[in-house]
Amino acid sequence: MTFDVFLRRKKNQLEKADKSLKQSWDKPILKLCNKINKIDDYYTTSSCSGRILLIIDSKEKHDDLFVFVSHSAITISELKKAIEAAIKTRKLIYFKQDPCILHIACRSLEDAQKIHDLAKLAGWKRCGIIASKDRYVVELNAAERIEFPIINQGNILVDDDFLKLVIEEANKKLKSSWEKIDKLEKII
Repeated sequence: MTFDVFLRRKKNQLEKADKSLKQSWDKPILKLCNKINKIDDYYTTSSCSGRILLIIDSKEKHDDLFVFVSHSAITISELKKAIEAAIKTRKLIYFKQDPCILHIACRSLEDAQKIHDLAKLAGWKRCGIIASKDRYVVELNAAERIEFPIINQGNILVDDDFLKLVIEEANKKLKSSWEKIDKLEKII
């Protein structure tokens, strides 16, 4: 019986505890990840279905920089409540709406190319294959994104009309990401 390094890596990855801040899978991407993980030649290494957040501007990455995070569509009142809490930090804070992202380890370069091509058909715009001597990972990113400074030193930089428009657009972009997730799940 030959030793299968890929299957050992897959088993180890899928048995690991979730290291994300949320400590769980995002519901909109769960079915897709489960479907991929049931296929012998693939496994997911990380995923996010998209999110809306307020984050403290910093060159270094720390978990405590996140002032507000939602993996669901939000309301203006939720955002305003988060802004009120964020003002107290007296720092530069960004509003961000991030698209879905998915990393898939693949047994071979050919397998990676198949997933890459399916993702493109499903509307994922930013897709690539990361290859090393013995590992292939496909990175899938949707393109929907919003980012701008929203608070600086305790001062809100935008008015309510702008916030309403931003929430409407951010929620639309999240839904667009979820549609790409659903489409990829259907064509795999």
